[in-house]
Amino acid sequence: MSGTNSPEAVKKLLENMQSDLRALSLECKKKFPPVKEAAESGIIKVKTIAARNTEILAALKENSSEVVQPFLMGCGTKEPKITQLCLAAIQRLMSHEVVSETAAGNIINMLWQLMENSLEELKLLQTVLVLLTTNTVVHDEALSKAIVLCFRLHFTKDNITNNTAAATVRQVVTVVFERMVAEDERHRDIIEQPVLVQGNSNRRCVSTLKPCAKDAYMLFQDLCQLVNADAPYWLVGMTEMTRTFGLELLESVLNDFPQVFLQHQEFSFLLKERVCPLVIKLFSPNIKFRQGSSSSSSPAPVEKPYFPICMRLLRVVSVLIKQFYSLLVTECEIFLSLLVKFLDADKPQWLRAVAVESIHRLCVQPQLLRSFCQSYDMKQHSTKVFRDIVNALGSFIQSLFLVPPTGNSATTNQAGNNNSGGPVSTPANSGMLGIGGGVTLLPAFEYRGTWIPILTITVQGSAKATYLEMLDKVEPPTIPEGYAMSVAFHCLLDLVRGITSMIEGELGEVETECQTTTEVASSPTQSSERQESQSTSDQMDKEIVSRAVWEEMVNACWCGLLAALSLLLDASTDEAATENILKAELTMAALCGRLGLVTSRDAFITAICKGSLPPHYALTVLNTTTAATLSNKSYSIQGQSVMMISPSSESHQQVVAVGQPLAVQPQGTVMLTSKNIQCMRTLLNLAHCHGAVLGTSWQLVLATLQHLVWILGLKPSSGGALKPGRAVEGPSTVLTTAVMTDLPVISNILSRLFESSQYLDDVSLHHLINALCSLSLEAMDMAYGNNKEPSLFAVAKLLETGLVNMHRIEILWRPLTGHLLEVCQHPNSRMREWGAEALTSLIKAGLTFSHDPPLSQNQRLQLLLLNPLKEMSSINHPDIRLKQLECVLQILQSQGDSLGPGWPLVLGVMGAIRNDQGESLIRTAFQCLQLVVTDFLPTMPCTCLQIVVDVAGSFGLHNQELNISLTSIGLLWNISDYFFQRGETIEKELNKEEAAQQKQAEEKGVVLNRPFHPAPPFDCLWLCLYAKLGELCVDPRPAVRKSAGQTLFSTIGAHGTLLQHSTWHTVIWKVLFHLLDRVRESSTTADKEKIESGGGNILIHHSRDTAEKQWAETWVLTLAGVARIFNTRRYLLQPLGDFSRAWDVLLDHIQSAALSKNNEVSLAALKSFQEILQIVSPVRDSDKPETPPAVNVPVPVLLGSISGPGLSRPFVRTDSIGEKLGRYNSSEPPVVTDELEDLNLWWAAWNTWYRIGSESTKPPVTFDKLTFIPSQPFLTALTQIFPALYQHIKAGFSMGDLQKLGVTLHSAVSVPISSDASPFILPSYTEAVLTSLQEAVLTALDVLQKAICVGPENMQIMYPAIFDQLLAFVEFSCKPPQYGQLETKHIANAKYNQAEWVALNYVPFAERSLEVVVDLYQKTACHKAVVNEKVLQNIIKTLRVPLSLKYSCPSESTWKLAVSSLLKVLSIGLPVARQHASSGKFDSMWPELANTFEDFLFTKSIPPDNLSIQEFQRNESIDVEVVQLISTEILPYANFIPKEFVGQIMTMLNKGSIHSQSSSFTEAEIDIRLREEFSKMCFETLLQFSFSNKVTTPQEGYISRMALSVLLKRSQDVLHRYIEDERLSGKCPLPRQQVTEIIFVLKAVSTLIDSLKKTQPENVDGNTWAQVIALYPTLVECITCSSAEVCSALKEALVPFKDFMQPPASKVQNGES
Repeated sequence: MSGTNSPEAVKKLLENMQSDLRALSLECKKKFPPVKEAAESGIIKVKTIAARNTEILAALKENSSEVVQPFLMGCGTKEPKITQLCLAAIQRLMSHEVVSETAAGNIINMLWQLMENSLEELKLLQTVLVLLTTNTVVHDEALSKAIVLCFRLHFTKDNITNNTAAATVRQVVTVVFERMVAEDERHRDIIEQPVLVQGNSNRRCVSTLKPCAKDAYMLFQDLCQLVNADAPYWLVGMTEMTRTFGLELLESVLNDFPQVFLQHQEFSFLLKERVCPLVIKLFSPNIKFRQGSSSSSSPAPVEKPYFPICMRLLRVVSVLIKQFYSLLVTECEIFLSLLVKFLDADKPQWLRAVAVESIHRLCVQPQLLRSFCQSYDMKQHSTKVFRDIVNALGSFIQSLFLVPPTGNSATTNQAGNNNSGGPVSTPANSGMLGIGGGVTLLPAFEYRGTWIPILTITVQGSAKATYLEMLDKVEPPTIPEGYAMSVAFHCLLDLVRGITSMIEGELGEVETECQTTTEVASSPTQSSERQESQSTSDQMDKEIVSRAVWEEMVNACWCGLLAALSLLLDASTDEAATENILKAELTMAALCGRLGLVTSRDAFITAICKGSLPPHYALTVLNTTTAATLSNKSYSIQGQSVMMISPSSESHQQVVAVGQPLAVQPQGTVMLTSKNIQCMRTLLNLAHCHGAVLGTSWQLVLATLQHLVWILGLKPSSGGALKPGRAVEGPSTVLTTAVMTDLPVISNILSRLFESSQYLDDVSLHHLINALCSLSLEAMDMAYGNNKEPSLFAVAKLLETGLVNMHRIEILWRPLTGHLLEVCQHPNSRMREWGAEALTSLIKAGLTFSHDPPLSQNQRLQLLLLNPLKEMSSINHPDIRLKQLECVLQILQSQGDSLGPGWPLVLGVMGAIRNDQGESLIRTAFQCLQLVVTDFLPTMPCTCLQIVVDVAGSFGLHNQELNISLTSIGLLWNISDYFFQRGETIEKELNKEEAAQQKQAEEKGVVLNRPFHPAPPFDCLWLCLYAKLGELCVDPRPAVRKSAGQTLFSTIGAHGTLLQHSTWHTVIWKVLFHLLDRVRESSTTADKEKIESGGGNILIHHSRDTAEKQWAETWVLTLAGVARIFNTRRYLLQPLGDFSRAWDVLLDHIQSAALSKNNEVSLAALKSFQEILQIVSPVRDSDKPETPPAVNVPVPVLLGSISGPGLSRPFVRTDSIGEKLGRYNSSEPPVVTDELEDLNLWWAAWNTWYRIGSESTKPPVTFDKLTFIPSQPFLTALTQIFPALYQHIKAGFSMGDLQKLGVTLHSAVSVPISSDASPFILPSYTEAVLTSLQEAVLTALDVLQKAICVGPENMQIMYPAIFDQLLAFVEFSCKPPQYGQLETKHIANAKYNQAEWVALNYVPFAERSLEVVVDLYQKTACHKAVVNEKVLQNIIKTLRVPLSLKYSCPSESTWKLAVSSLLKVLSIGLPVARQHASSGKFDSMWPELANTFEDFLFTKSIPPDNLSIQEFQRNESIDVEVVQLISTEILPYANFIPKEFVGQIMTMLNKGSIHSQSSSFTEAEIDIRLREEFSKMCFETLLQFSFSNKVTTPQEGYISRMALSVLLKRSQDVLHRYIEDERLSGKCPLPRQQVTEIIFVLKAVSTLIDSLKKTQPENVDGNTWAQVIALYPTLVECITCSSAEVCSALKEALVPFKDFMQPPASKVQNGES
C-alpha cells in the first residue's frame, strides 16, 4: 500500500487523527468528561509519536492500544453520533495498518458489545470486514469471535442487516481460506514431510497445521457441524443457523478452494468423513419419496423432499464429483446412482429438472465421464454408471413423450412466474403465437400428439442451470413445459460432443506420436501439439489401454444415444435442434468409424440415411442386415428397456420438394421435407469429413445420396458437379424457393465431398470407387431399353473422384476408365454423353496434372492416360466421337507441347474421322489438326510428321465442307514451311530413327517398307507432302484444286532446295509431269454445260460457269507452276541426265495448252513459255537468302570452272547462280551442260514457238458464232516471246526461219478482235496509238534488224526481207488485211453486244512501220542487198498508194507521213541511185517515181469541204516541198537520169505552173486560186531550168522555150476574154471563177517578168521578150475593170514593165552604139 506510506499520506493521517480526537473531545465535553480527557491526551500522544520517530507508522502500531483507547471509550458511550465518529476513526486506523494484535482484540470486544446492544449494526459489519481484510493480525479466538459476530447479525429482524451480514460472512469465509492459500504459497519452497494423521479419533488434531490453515480447518469443520445441526467446536457463541446457508457456504468453499482439500490430508479427511455422509443423509427424503403415493398408505411418514435443500445438495454433489472425484470414487458412485434415480418418472417435476441440470453439469466434462467409465463400467461387479447415465437420459426423454407430464399443465405456468426462473419468457401455451393473424411456430419436439417446446436454456458446452441457481426460492418452482426435455436434449448433445472431441483429440495425439517415434506414415488426421517421446512399447501399452477405454465408452453409450437421438430427430420440428441431433449422430458415426466399431458406425449412418429419405422409402440397401438389427427392436440395456422408436410419418414438417423416386417404374411422387434436406446435408458432411472411416458404408451413403439427388432433380454439370436442372419427363420436380436457394449449397457440398476423397488412403479410395461403380452399373441397368433420363450420379461422382485423385491416378485408372468406356457405349444418349464427358475430363485433367515424376519422364503413365481416348475411336456414336475430338482439342490447347510419345495416338484420333461422319465431327477434328500444325509441330517426334501430313491430306479430300479442305491445304503449306525451317534437326532425327528401324528390320529379317523408299527419309517426308498435294490438285472441287496447286508449287519452289539432288528426278516425273497429265486429261474432257449458281446463294462469275472453265483455271495454275520450277531450278534439273526429255515433255504441254481453244489457258501457256525461257525474271522466294548459321562458307561465284564447297546439304533458300552451282551434295563440281545441249533446248523451243504461232493464227475454214479466234493478249505474248528466244538462236537463224517468222507475224497482226473486247484493247479511232500486239511485232523486227546490223556479212541478205515485211505492214494503212473469209466490220459500225469481229485501226501501225522503214533505209541504203533487191523501188511503189489516194486515205496523217517519208528516202536514195546508174539496177525505179510524183501533185481525190484556208495553205506548202526536191535533187543531175524521166518532170512542172483552166467555171476548180504558191514554184523551177546556161542539148532548150511561149500565149488569151466579158456584163459582176482566173494570170505575168529578170540575159530568147512586151497593151486595156481585186493584181503586173521603158536607142550600126 505505497499510497498509505508516502509522507503526504502519513501527514494526512496524523492530521485526520488529531481532528478526529478534537471532534471527539468536543462531542464529549459536556456529557462524558473522561472521554474528553482521554481524547485530549490522545492528541498529545499522537503529536509526541510524530515528533520523536522517523518511522511514524511503525511507532503508531506499537502504541496502537493507547491511540485506539479514546475511540473505544467513545463507542462505550452508546451515543449514536459519537459511536459513528469513533468507528470511522478506528476504520481509518485499520486501513493504514497501524493496529496491533492487542488493539485488534480490544476492538473486536468493543464491537461485540455494540452488537449485543444492537447498535450501528451495518457499521459494525463494515468495521469487521475492514479489520479482517486489511491484514492478518486477527486470528484464532479473535477471528472466531469476529465470524460469530457476523453470523449473529445475519439472524436479526432487519432484512438489510441480514443480507449484509450474509454477504459479509461469505466474504469472511473466503478471506479465511485465502489466507491459508497465501500461507501455503509462502511456505511452498520449504518441503516438509506431511505427518501422517494416525487414526481420526481426534477430530481436532490440527497440530500439524500452520496458523491460517488451522483457522480454515476449524471454520470448515464447524460449518459441517452446523449443517448437521450439531454444536460447533470453534465458533463459540452461535445462537442460530440455517441448513441452506450452511450448504451454500460449504459449496462455495469446496468450489473455490479445491486445492486446499486435495493438498492437505486433514481437509481430505473432513471431506470423506464429514461432508459425504452428511450429503447422503440429507438426500434420503428425496430417495424415498414417490410422487402420487399418499403418506397414509406408506408404513412410516416420509419426509417430503424440500426444494431449497435438495437443490443445494445437488449443487454440492456437482462440486464434489467435479473437483474431488479422484478422492471419493466410491462416494461418487453412490451420488451418480442417486442422480440417475432422480430422473424417474415418479419423482416430482422440479426434482427431475434439477437432477437433469446436475447431470448436464457432468455431461460437459468428458474427462470426468471417461473416469466414470474406467472406474465403474470397466470394472467387474461394478455398476455400469456411464451406461446408466446415458440410458437414463434416453428413458427420461422417452418418458416425456410417452407419459404426459401430470399436474403441470401449460396454463398454470404464467409468464410472470419465470422472472427469476430463467429465460423462458414466452407463454408456452400450445406453442403458437398469434401475431397479426400469422402463425409463428415455436421450436419444439412433436411426437404422436405430444408436443414439447424446446427452450433456449444454455450455450452449447456449458451447463448453465436455471433451477440449481434458484437460491432464493423456498417453494418448488413451476417448471415450464419442455424445460426438462430441453436440458436432457442438451445433455445428450454435450455428452456426444465431449466424448467425441476428447477421444478424437487423444486418438490424434496417439497417431502423431506413432508417426514421430516409429516413422510410420499413417493418414494425417489430426496433429497434436504435445509429442511425448516414450519408448515404443510403453506407448503401445498406453495406446492399448486408451483404446480399450474409448471402445468401452462408445459401446456403453451408443445404443442409448442412438435410440434417444433417433426419437428426437423424428420428433424435432426445429431446424436448429435437428441440426444438433444430426451433428451428434454424425460425430458418433465418425468416432465409431475411427475406432473400427463397424456395427455402431453403420447404425448411426443408417439412421442419418433414413432421416434423409422420405418415410417408408423403398431403398433396399437400408433394409439390409446391418440395418435390421436396429429397426424396431428394443435393447435390454442393463435391465432397462430402451425402445427404438422408428420414424413416424406424421411429423408436421414443411414439405420443400416433390420429386420422383429413382426406380425403373416411376411410382408417383415422393415428398422431401426440410428435415430430409438437413439430414442429407449431414450425410454429405459425414462423407466429406470422415470418408476415410466409412469403409463398406460408402454403399449406404452413396445410394442414399443418389436417390436424394434424383428426387431433387440435380443434374451433373462440367467436372461432375451436380447442379439444379429440370427433370426431363414425368411430373417435373417441384422445389420451393427455400430449397432452391439451398440446392447450390448442397451441390457444392456434394462436390466437396468427392474432393475430399483425395485425403483417403488407397483402401478407402477403392471402397469409394467400388461403391460408385456398382451404383453406376445399377443405373445403367435401369436405363436400358428406355430413353428415360438416367441417374448420372455415379458417373458424375466417379469423374469427380478421379479428378481429385490425380496424384495417384494409376491405382484407379483402369477400373475407372474401363467402366466409363462401357458407359460411353450405352444406348441411352444422356448416359452415354456423361460417360464421355467424364472420361474426357479425366483424360484432360490427367494430362494437365503435375505428376511426380512428371509425365515427360513417365511415358508409360502418359500412354496409359491417353489410351482410353484411342479406345473411344471404336465407338460409333457420333456424340461420343464429338466429345472425343473436343477433348483432343482441349488437350492440345493445354498440353500440346508435352505429348511426346502420345502424338501417334492423338493424331490417330483425328485421322480416324471418316468422310461420312457428319460435318460437325469433321469440323472439330479439323480444329484439332489446325492447332497441331500451328502450334505443335516442333514439339512432336519427327517420326509423327508423316502422320500429320497424311491426316492433313485426308481432310483436304473430305468433301463435306469446302472451307475445311481449303484450310487443310493451308496447313500443308505451314507444315512444309516448318520442314524447311527445321530441316536439319528433322533430318538428323529421321536418319537416326531410320537407322534404328533398319537394324530392327535386319534382325527380324524383313525388308523395311516405306513409301518412296530409296530416297532418304527426310526427302520421303517431302515427297509424301508433294504427293498429298498432287492428289488434291485434281480434286473435283475447283477451289480445292486451285489452292492445292498454288500450295504445291509454292512449296516446291520455296523449299525444294532441301531435297537431295537425286530426289528431283522423282519430283519431276512422279509428281509434276504426272500431275500435268492428269490435269490436261481432265481439262480436255471437262463438261461444257453451264453450271447454275453454286450451292446456296453463291453467284458464279461467268468466266467460271462451266466445269471446263474451272478446269481451265487448274490447267493454267499447274502449267505455270511446273514452268516456274523448271525456270528457277534449272541449275538443279539440267544435270539430271534426262533433262532434254523433260524439256520436250514440258514444251509439249505448253504447246497443247497454248493451242487449246480457251483464251485463259492459251495465254497462260505462253506466260509459262516465257518463264521457262527466262524472259520474265523468276520471282524470288525471298529477296535475301535465309541462311541458317550452319552455312557460313562463302560460295564462290565462278562461272568458269566452278568448284562446289564440300557441304553435305546447305539449307539455303536462294537463287543466285553461284549459289545454285555451289549447292550440290558432291564435292566435285557439277557438270556444266555443254553449249550444244543448250542450243538443242532453244531450237526445240523455237520449233514449239513456230508451231504455236502458225497453228493459232491460221484462219479457220468456216466461221460461226463459236469459232475460236485467238485473243490479242495471246498474240501479243506470243510475239513478245520471239525477241528473247531469238537471242539464243540467232547464230543459226536462217532465211527460212525468217520466212516462218514473217508469216507468223503477218498472220498475227491480221487477227481481228471480238467486238466485246474491243473497247479494252482498241484506242478510240481518232487516237493514233498502237495496240500492244502491233508494238510487239515491230519490236520483234527491230530486234532482228539490230542483230543483222551487228551480225556477220552473210546475215545482211536478210535486210530486204525485213523491208518487205515492213512495207507489207505499211500497206495496211490503206488496205487492212483479210483474216480468212471472216467479215470484219469497221469499229464505228460494230455493236458491242453482238459477237462480231472488228478490224483494228491499222493506220498507226502502218505509219509506225513506215517510220521504221525510213530509219532502216537511212542506215542501210548503200548495202549491197538493199541495192540489189530494189528496196528503194519497193518503198516508192508502196508509198505511191497513199500518195495517190491523198485525201481519200483512211487517215489524213498517212499521206502526209508518206510524203515526208518519200522526201527523206529520196534524199538518201537518189544519190545511191545515181551512183549505180550505170548498173541498171535502178532503171525500173525512175518511171515509178515519176508516176508517184504525178499521182501526188495532181491527185484525183477531192479535198474535204470543211478544209480551212490554213489547211490548204499547209497542204500546198507540202506540194511546194516536193517541187523543191525536184529542183534540188533531180533536175540538177539530169544528165545522170533517164531522158524520159526528165521529160515527164518538165511536163509536170509546166502543168503545175499554168494549171490549165477548164472552160466551165465549176466549184471544183476553186483550188486553182489556192495553189498560187505551188504554181509560182513550178513556174520558177521551169524558168530556172529553162534559162539555165548549162543547157547542153538543143532538145532541153527547146523544151523550156516551148514551155514559155505556151505560157505567154495562154495569158494573152485569158486577158482578152476577160476584157470582152467585162465590157458585156456592164454593171453585173463577173463570176468568181473568172475573176480568180484573171487574177492568177496577172500574177503569173508578174512572176514571169521577175523570173526573166533574174535569169542571165543570155539565157533568154529574144523572142520571149517580144512576147512579154506584147502583153502590155492588153494589160492596159484591163484598167477599166470594176473588180478591186483585179485592179490590185493588175497594178502588180504593170509595175515591172517600167524596166522596159527606156529612151529609144540610137540606131546601132555595125556594133557601135
